[in-house]
Amino acid sequence: MSRLLTQSRFANPDEAFVAIVDAHRDLAPEASAALDARLVLLLANHIGDIAVLKEALAAAREGLADSRAG
Repeated sequence: MSRLLTQSRFANPDEAFVAIVDAHRDLAPEASAALDARLVLLLANHIGDIAVLKEALAAAREGLADSRAG
């Protein structure tokens, strides 16, 4: 079984960060959220391993406050 790799695998991590920021530049908040959703689905498909995907989802949610209304 594969495991989620969390250490940087980029030769230049700053370049990767800038590419993500630049992709969001000049987008309305709704379009930015849509970009994030599309990117998540593309990368999830690229991973192709449900166990790794679930591990990544759990790690991404870790420490986030419950934002449900009410």
